[in-house]
Amino acid sequence: MSVSALSPSRALGGVSGLLQVVSLLGLVLLLLKVAQLYLRRQWLLKALHHFPSPPSHWFYGHKREFQEETELPPLLKRVEKYPTACVRWLWGTRAFVLLYDPDYMKLVLGRSDPKAHVFYRHLKPWIGKGLLLLEGQTWFQHRRMLTPAFHYDILKPYVGLTADSVRVMLDKWEKLISQDSHLEIFGHVSSMTLDTIMKCAFSHQGRVQMDRRSDQGEEDSPAEGGRAGEGEEQEALGLPGHPPLCQSECGQERESLVVLSCLLSDGLAFRDQLDQMPYTTMCIKEALRLYPPVPSISRELSKPITFPDGRSLPAGISVSLSFYGLHHNPKVWPNPEVFDPTRFAPGSTRHSHAFLPFSGGPRNCIGKQFAMNELKVAVALTLLRFELSPDPSRVPVPMPVIVLRSKNGIHLQLRKLSDPSGDKDKL
Repeated sequence: MSVSALSPSRALGGVSGLLQVVSLLGLVLLLLKVAQLYLRRQWLLKALHHFPSPPSHWFYGHKREFQEETELPPLLKRVEKYPTACVRWLWGTRAFVLLYDPDYMKLVLGRSDPKAHVFYRHLKPWIGKGLLLLEGQTWFQHRRMLTPAFHYDILKPYVGLTADSVRVMLDKWEKLISQDSHLEIFGHVSSMTLDTIMKCAFSHQGRVQMDRRSDQGEEDSPAEGGRAGEGEEQEALGLPGHPPLCQSECGQERESLVVLSCLLSDGLAFRDQLDQMPYTTMCIKEALRLYPPVPSISRELSKPITFPDGRSLPAGISVSLSFYGLHHNPKVWPNPEVFDPTRFAPGSTRHSHAFLPFSGGPRNCIGKQFAMNELKVAVALTLLRFELSPDPSRVPVPMPVIVLRSKNGIHLQLRKLSDPSGDKDKL
């Protein structure tokens, strides 16, 4: 009887002892983790002490300062205050160095450091482990295999295919502005770029733009999470407060634009004709400077690096190359917020890494020439048919996500121009 009475007490004592051991182990592990985080923070403070940083909270860093929708204004303030680089703390034990100086950019882009895993891991389930995310020898083999597809001569026939897609979009615009001259173009340009890629990359003969939803109220908008990566072209050309492509000056090249239109109408993919629009090209480049399609990329240093000014960083530090900050750096571009296409006038000089809309170094954008051809064709054909002006009541709000896009869409006012066929007959 007494033995059975003591059994529950012994059982409770055993459970209590086990809980004490578990609690002790948990406390030890917690203390070890705290010590690890403390040592990590001390290492970061020592590694980054050469680089300036605004005051940050010991736990959440600069999280309050940098919110996704308001990230660009504080970035520009930092660029103005710290002209080459600064530190940004994500958390108390996680930080990276933000770079926006051309000499710094050149040094980092010339190396073979891997992409920072913490920034790119979310892309893998979305786009797979392709050329963008591959590293080392595997990346080199894939890049070498794909490079011939983007050769100068290979891209020539694609100009005509691009023009076909652009004309479909412009025909839709003509019908829409007959009812209302105000138009939100994000969905239209996204469909046009998708149509072009489907034709050029997959020989798709369908009309993607006609198959997709035409109701503007139903189309994906940037604020509703439309497909990232689409619409980079209009993001670069239609954002706030700048005369869209200085259309009056581009009009001086109308003869060249009409010639290009005639060649494309005849099925002739003369890419050389795209070089006969110098001022239009200058405007496109200036728009890409103000609004680079990809605002930043990241690298994790695989070995120590010493910058031209003598400052250095150890291996293991993450660096973010801010193309937006570089292109708005007053040290690099005087009056950076002013839309001035003459910065790219023939014969103008600048640092080799001052203008990086398609990144630089061995891992630059493999499709940059294709993108520029597409931009030139789209702009040329659009300017022949429409006069564009921004909608002052709905100024776009740039927002850096994976690509730079507008939070509230791209709203323009369009006016149909006279048919240029009369000019064609003169040629």
